Amino acid sequence: MKKNILSSFALLFPLIILSQNNLKGMIMDRENPKNNLGVAGATVNWLNTNIGAITNEKGWFTIPYKKEYKKLVISYIGYKTDTITVLGLTPIHHYITPESNLAEITIKSKRDAVQKSLFATANTFTVNNDELLKAACCNLAESFETNPSIDVSFSDALTGTKQIQMLGLKSPYLQIMQENIPSIRGAAQAFGLTFTPGTWVESIQITKGAGSVVNGYESISGQINAELVKPFSDNAFFLNAYSSLNGRLELNTHFNKTVSEKWQTGLYIHGNYRGEKFDKNNDNFLDAPLSNQINVMNRWQYTDAQNGWVSFVNFRFLNDEKQTGELNFNPNTDKGTTNAWGSEIDTKRFETSAKIGYVFPELPYQSFGLQLAYSNHQQDSYFGLNIYDIKQESLYSNLLFNSIIGDTRSKFKTGINFTYDNFEELVNAINYNRKENSIGAFFEYAFDNLDNFSVTAGIRVDAHNLLGTFITPRVHLRYVPWEKGVFRASIGRGKRSANIFAENQQLFASSRQINIDDIGGNFYGLNAETAWNFGVSYLQKFNLFENKGDITFDFYRTDFSNKVVVDWENPQAISFYNLNGKSIADSFQVEVNYELAKNLNLRTAYKYFDISTDYKNGNLQKPIQPKDRFFANLSYETVAKENGNQWKFDITYNAIGKQRLPNTTNNPIQYRLPEYADNYSLLNSQITKVFSNKFEVYFGGENLTNVQQENPVLGNDNPFGPNFDTTIVYSPIFGKTIYAGLRFKIK
Repeated sequence: MKKNILSSFALLFPLIILSQNNLKGMIMDRENPKNNLGVAGATVNWLNTNIGAITNEKGWFTIPYKKEYKKLVISYIGYKTDTITVLGLTPIHHYITPESNLAEITIKSKRDAVQKSLFATANTFTVNNDELLKAACCNLAESFETNPSIDVSFSDALTGTKQIQMLGLKSPYLQIMQENIPSIRGAAQAFGLTFTPGTWVESIQITKGAGSVVNGYESISGQINAELVKPFSDNAFFLNAYSSLNGRLELNTHFNKTVSEKWQTGLYIHGNYRGEKFDKNNDNFLDAPLSNQINVMNRWQYTDAQNGWVSFVNFRFLNDEKQTGELNFNPNTDKGTTNAWGSEIDTKRFETSAKIGYVFPELPYQSFGLQLAYSNHQQDSYFGLNIYDIKQESLYSNLLFNSIIGDTRSKFKTGINFTYDNFEELVNAINYNRKENSIGAFFEYAFDNLDNFSVTAGIRVDAHNLLGTFITPRVHLRYVPWEKGVFRASIGRGKRSANIFAENQQLFASSRQINIDDIGGNFYGLNAETAWNFGVSYLQKFNLFENKGDITFDFYRTDFSNKVVVDWENPQAISFYNLNGKSIADSFQVEVNYELAKNLNLRTAYKYFDISTDYKNGNLQKPIQPKDRFFANLSYETVAKENGNQWKFDITYNAIGKQRLPNTTNNPIQYRLPEYADNYSLLNSQITKVFSNKFEVYFGGENLTNVQQENPVLGNDNPFGPNFDTTIVYSPIFGKTIYAGLRFKIK
């Protein structure tokens, strides 16, 4: 029924046409003023909107007009881009000037660290580099510490790996991409976020709810896209050095060079190391793993703006090694024995990708793009006496075309893509190998009436060797009821194959028996996961006491029609089975951003989650998931001097509500946990001293409230016994962490 309603709407929405006044004008070449030669193919658009027009063969254009829009932007390849003021419907005659006649002009402006648009149809916001630098931001998993829409937590008591959640659902239900190519999926789910250094990230775009059909069918709760730094715009040299009192050392270097007029290249090297053992809670287990990672990326950029070509080619290699377990564990003598409990996780990953884009010089609203990617991911690991090895080879290709229907109020994207995955997975002595391939076609239409309404609706059809042939519809609506306010709504469907072991690797660091209810499905005997996501949001920007601010309300529901239930309620086993009943995740958030004074900004948010699933023993709230969370971030920076000299201060507070814990009543009394974990508060802070445009140092602390979970490793006195369990982690383990670092750059 849902699909029929949505399909009917998708057929009707192109017919939505609202009455418009039109502005006419002519664009001419200043080099030929006497002949009044019009410029064909020049782009004309209203500032900060998606509404535009293209001049015809005589240089004339017609563009929808609304009195609220005052600034008209005129651009043409090889000519100066002009912005002119429009006060009415009087026809415009404007001359543009060739770039060769211009002296060099440098314009500097400060953009918001987190950008929320009134004009985007989807509920999307951008986190810029200034926001990422408010925390140590050593990798992508730690890039969300100052963002209230993403929750960051630890997955287990041993590996120190942070996982992220949005709308109350873990990262497998998020589609995580790098430069719009799906990247962290399958074998990379558990540790993949730690494989992208924070200094490599230029910005992050976060979309709540149903994403775009252009990027695939796997998105359920949202999409996260990380844009990497570009050789053309990044510093010629960049150095970041980091050290913390928990023994973590990191070094990042960027080298960028212009090879020719159109080619630039960058070499990015990341290394991190932790060789010191810590056991602050005296449970005889390492609080953080010993680790060593080398991560190298070579990036090439080709730009030919005059002819409309741009492309990127990446090559990347990663080697990541972790050792955890008991303090006295020695892998050379204790591996595979019961002398001491230990674990090693060794990952090697190679990937390469290419993106080619072409914009038609005479039709700048029309373009095509080609994305190609290959990755080889191999993890060899053991956890005590449990062995888990996984290898995944992946191919991804996406060919897309963008253009308009009539005028730039109506745009569309269409294309086809192909994916291939080969999994070789070993769990102790059992092989779980499979191959997946799919080919899909998509069409996405966007309409914006310039005044107060826009819609983006997409549909894709995929033929998958294991999932069959299926349809994925998604719709986003935007309505502006008054100035600086915008309502948004979305609905969409997502489908995915659950990689039950890769996504739940913490289960191997326990004595739990693995149970799979094989119903003859194509994935470990289980069926694929399918869910609908519905969401509404409201954003209002305002000025109070001459200072700007905004407030956002949003509510999202994810309703699973099928789900692989991960059941931890038996402390001696973990069970995987398909949903028989309901599984619903409700998320409500209110967020306020306000400039208290010049350069003093406050961001606060409250979130409420109601996430429940029908288990075999009844309907239960999701374990280790607080219903209530409160977030506050206060940042201040002094006015920068001409050479960039300034101070920056940042403090982040999180209040975490009580959490239901998995059932442990069947354990002996000394290994039992309470039904709920108490609420607690976290405090992070960082101070940055910028000495010049080239050099700065930073100093900070995480978990300054020194919260530590008691007894994170159940059965630590007998790790090969029936009650050993490291999977129930609901708060920090390490306690307070102090760090310091420096950044040095040459333009």
